[in-house]
Amino acid sequence: MTTTVTAPPAAPLPPPSRRRGRLLAAGLVLLLAAAAAVYWLTRDTDDGAYDPDAPYLDASRPVAERVDDLLGRMTLDEKIGQMTQAERREVTTGDVTTYALGSLLSGGGSVPDDNSPQGWAQMYDGFQTEALATRLRIPMIYGVDAVHGHNNVRGATIFPHNIGLGATRDPQLVRRIGETVAVEVAATGLDWDFAPCLCVARDARWGRTYESFGEDPEIASSMTTIVTGLQGEKLGGPNSVLATAKHYVGDGATLDGKDQGDARIPEEELRKIHLPPFQAAVKAGVGSVMVSFSSFNGEKLHAHRYLVTEVLKEELGFTGFVVSDWNAIDQIDGATGFTPAEVSAAINAGIDMVMVPERWREFITVLRDEVDAGTVPMARIDDANRRILAKKFELGMFEHPMADRSQFDKVGSAAHRELARQAVRQSQVLLKNNGGILPLKPKTGKVFVAGRSADDIGNQSGGWTLTWQGSSGPITEGTTILQGIKEAVEPGGTVTYSADGSGVDRGYDVAIAVVGETPYAEYEGDRPDGVKLDKVDLDTLATLRKAGVPVVVVLVSGRPVDVSAPLPQVQALVAAWLPGTEGAGVADVLFGAYAPTGKLPMSWPATAAQEPVNSGDEKTPLFPYGFGLSY
Repeated sequence: MTTTVTAPPAAPLPPPSRRRGRLLAAGLVLLLAAAAAVYWLTRDTDDGAYDPDAPYLDASRPVAERVDDLLGRMTLDEKIGQMTQAERREVTTGDVTTYALGSLLSGGGSVPDDNSPQGWAQMYDGFQTEALATRLRIPMIYGVDAVHGHNNVRGATIFPHNIGLGATRDPQLVRRIGETVAVEVAATGLDWDFAPCLCVARDARWGRTYESFGEDPEIASSMTTIVTGLQGEKLGGPNSVLATAKHYVGDGATLDGKDQGDARIPEEELRKIHLPPFQAAVKAGVGSVMVSFSSFNGEKLHAHRYLVTEVLKEELGFTGFVVSDWNAIDQIDGATGFTPAEVSAAINAGIDMVMVPERWREFITVLRDEVDAGTVPMARIDDANRRILAKKFELGMFEHPMADRSQFDKVGSAAHRELARQAVRQSQVLLKNNGGILPLKPKTGKVFVAGRSADDIGNQSGGWTLTWQGSSGPITEGTTILQGIKEAVEPGGTVTYSADGSGVDRGYDVAIAVVGETPYAEYEGDRPDGVKLDKVDLDTLATLRKAGVPVVVVLVSGRPVDVSAPLPQVQALVAAWLPGTEGAGVADVLFGAYAPTGKLPMSWPATAAQEPVNSGDEKTPLFPYGFGLSY
């Protein structure tokens, strides 16, 4: 890692003899590293010279011509390096140069010591400097899961998760969100966003449901406007970030909603429901596609040549590159650790870049052996490199490889937060409103607020926020729902808050209970027994009801939750989803500054046992797909 941090006070120097020993050791390490670099980068070529006048460095030439020229100069090891993606924490100084690594990534929570825009740019430039020290000076591309904002960066704008954006039914809003996320990602130097997730979630028990725009392929297909938002009308603009359509294909259809499970469905259903959003993304020019961990009728997608090469690349005409998911090649044979057979199966299936976070050195060796043995044809290696290099050229990375440091102030800016607040308003779905209790009167009356998610920016942001799983508490900057309520009521009224509802009495005009799920991501969020309110939330609601005060429930969750038991005893229910850092958008709707316009992107089950339930099946949900009241 090449992160620059503030140095601690210098320690006393060791004795001269020890200093000499350390210097000799350090010199030996440097010599070995240099020797390794020469070996790896020249062992199957006699031409080690860098030519600044080479055609591939001429930006006026067509991309295809530049790719052809560069590919003709590359060794096998350099080509394999382009196909390898390592996690930033798993490389040491000099590795990017020595192994000619084509890409690095940050997993959820993998951040520089200085988790600020400046710290990210400094880290990026350090790695990029190493990439530019390779024989052919091919820049590396850096990927990150900016799935609802630049969510690894403290202080970044966090937007509603996709399930909330699906409720807005507003593709142009989603395009603007993509543009805003691209600005914040580019401001930190990064080039590549592992978004959007275009899965069509058909079972709310699945732990990734909130990453889906909804149960209907038409919603996800319409929201591929975010691809244009991220990339621009074409790659290469000042804030152009490579987008990723994921996870290809059918991960929202796994049996019993099991993450990384098996979609046991006919191909006709796969094509009708799960393929269309990817077709729309390809039409929008998406630069990369990430393959799903899951299986299709027992065959892992990472080894599924028919779906990856014949359908995605040939039938749909996808010209970008395909990237694997985190260590996903390990899962092809069901045993721990990848094997040569798994590596060759994945590459031959059509995977162009392989995400091997920790064991990337072993992957490089194994793939080279598979090529030497003829198991992986050289034509497949060249095809993968053509796809990867073309996107690097289109992004303008050879001309502008380093971070643009002029936009640090745009990360988490007021304008970006206002857009996020608008998205929160539009995502609210009013499910119940007995007696027209909503909207509440602003700046008057006595309001009691309860619930563990009322004053918790971590809960309202959900997973993939600062860390992979996310966490409760004040993890980043923003406005909680409670703060938004206080802003709407005071001065002129009073707001009292108690997380568990204690202290409430009939003297209050209304009680607002903000309850729901706490953060999770991926399989940690699987709920095979159905999605239910926790006892702590049910107890809070019971306390409020006993006081005899009208109760408005705001549900913070990544999916529909079984509310059948408490629903008859509350006056209003609002699905707020996972709104992100701008909780005031929820209060905007509660207090009538904006009328609710959101519509359910998923059918809402009548009970936890009813899952899966979708529009058009034989079941009767509590609230149907597309339902949503207004004032």
